[in-house]
Amino acid sequence: MREDLPARLADALGRLPEQAGVYRYWDGAGKILYVGKALSLRSRVRSYFQESAKHGPRIAAMVELVADLDVIVTRSEVEALILENNLIKEHRPPYNVLLRDDKNFPYLKLTVKDEFPRVVLVRRPRTDGQLYFGPFLPASHARRTLRMIPRFFQVANCYLRFDGKQRPCLLYHMDQCLAPCAGHAEPAEYRERVEQARLFLEGRDAELRAVLERRMAAAAEALEFERAARYRDMLGALETLAARQQMTSVGLEAIDFWAEYREGDRAAVELFRMREGRVLGRREFTLADAPEPEAFYDAILPQFYADQEPAPEIVLPRLPREAALIEEFLRGRRGGKVALRAAVQGDRRRFLDLVAQNAKLAFEARFRATHVHGVQMLEELRDVLGLDEPPFRIEGFDVSHLHGTEPRASMVAFEGGKPKKADYRIFKVRTAAAGDDYQAMREVVGRRYARIQREGKRLPDLVLIDGGKGQLAAAIQALGELGLGSLPIISLAKREEEIFLEGRGEPILLERGDPALHLVQQIRDEAHRFAVKHHRAARSKRTFQSELTALPGIGALTARRLLEQFGSLDGVRQASEEALAAAVGKARARAVREALAGPATRPADEERGA
Repeated sequence: MREDLPARLADALGRLPEQAGVYRYWDGAGKILYVGKALSLRSRVRSYFQESAKHGPRIAAMVELVADLDVIVTRSEVEALILENNLIKEHRPPYNVLLRDDKNFPYLKLTVKDEFPRVVLVRRPRTDGQLYFGPFLPASHARRTLRMIPRFFQVANCYLRFDGKQRPCLLYHMDQCLAPCAGHAEPAEYRERVEQARLFLEGRDAELRAVLERRMAAAAEALEFERAARYRDMLGALETLAARQQMTSVGLEAIDFWAEYREGDRAAVELFRMREGRVLGRREFTLADAPEPEAFYDAILPQFYADQEPAPEIVLPRLPREAALIEEFLRGRRGGKVALRAAVQGDRRRFLDLVAQNAKLAFEARFRATHVHGVQMLEELRDVLGLDEPPFRIEGFDVSHLHGTEPRASMVAFEGGKPKKADYRIFKVRTAAAGDDYQAMREVVGRRYARIQREGKRLPDLVLIDGGKGQLAAAIQALGELGLGSLPIISLAKREEEIFLEGRGEPILLERGDPALHLVQQIRDEAHRFAVKHHRAARSKRTFQSELTALPGIGALTARRLLEQFGSLDGVRQASEEALAAAVGKARARAVREALAGPATRPADEERGA
């Protein structure tokens, strides 16, 4: 054993039992670093701390952080495997393999429970009573189908609120939406269009074709030729649309296919779930710190199937090291036989090659894409924050001042993951004491949403505050005083990029490359930029006016006129007497030119060295 181990850790290593069980490594701050299992806890755990141990860089870094450990003894290695996965999901230790479901292959969601349903792109189906269709393979088919919904059925595919207070968008004027957002849609007609869209998405083409043919004939008989042409186009689209792929193969009736693509420590792993010869489900995961290839599926399979029923056959590029143990675990999950097989030839090998190709595409999209689609960022943010819907409109706030002087607060708006600069606002802080950021934030948030309420305008889906717990608490207090306590609100602290939520003690820490983190950082930084810009402008204006008003015969009103006309003191100094006279009159223009012709005049406080 190494001689430099902390005394507490060395003592724990000396008391390890020989039984099977689970071990947990802790750092000096009392946080769990790693959870593992072993047939013999004593031999497995002690092997980490031998002088001769040869670890990879990641495990070596972890071992250096270990200050203590504890163990839980189990009756068998299978029980240890089950407990290990439960503890990993509960604690999410930083040095364990954590499956990240990137949800890159989307579903379409039809919100049938709403008064005016809409079709939207989502990355994860939920048990919320709405209808989900997919996954679409590839994702471009989902986007193509989503564009066809308003074109053919006039059903909305946006995230706008259907409160009758919006202005109808271009799709309404193009006759591609009935505009429930603006109150133009008749419920009965809209429901009829929704039912047609539902038949289309469910693939019930024969039923939909019969409905469309009847309506086309009726429209033609009534001489409504534009409407008849719409139905004709819809019928043509049914024949050509390839959005619903069906991969089928005889002999591959109930199999889970796994394959991965990796470069260095980063990997993407793909799962195709085939039932009755058809791919009915697909999942993909990305790993920034993937385990070594020989231990890859030992880590992946138990974690995934801890709460999923496996197929009777699971096909892999290679067998796990502990194949027998994992098969025993999977049999317990399924309640029947489960076989792990390495595909080497035939139909299984050819299909596994297809799965591997998709894993490579997933790797490219996750680790090499230059940007992430706005919908995915909003879906990610919804899942991270536990919101009901993706936050289409987000408003961000920041306060800027210099030692309490000229405080300004900004509000920036983002819609669909993009800035909407026409809605930006700047606030001059009125009531807060100099340097009191909390009170300033409370004031401007209160003013913003009090005005929104007075004018009957729509509230944002999420409010983002630049700062930590203090700024967040101040903004929450302002919303509570307005009766808006249910409005989702978060804050983002710059130092560790921590996301704070109301009612949650611990902040959320996301990976640096997470799309949701990128979005909130972008909004926070834009609010900060906008606040600083206007604070500097206010400071410059005050300094400029103070320099001018120090001149004989120049008051605040004249200084303001000169500021508006010439922009700076140098601009005034370089202006002709005729230009000055046009701005402030001949007498004042002459006085200004005479004063500026002498030594540069400075405000009294600068003369004193303040």
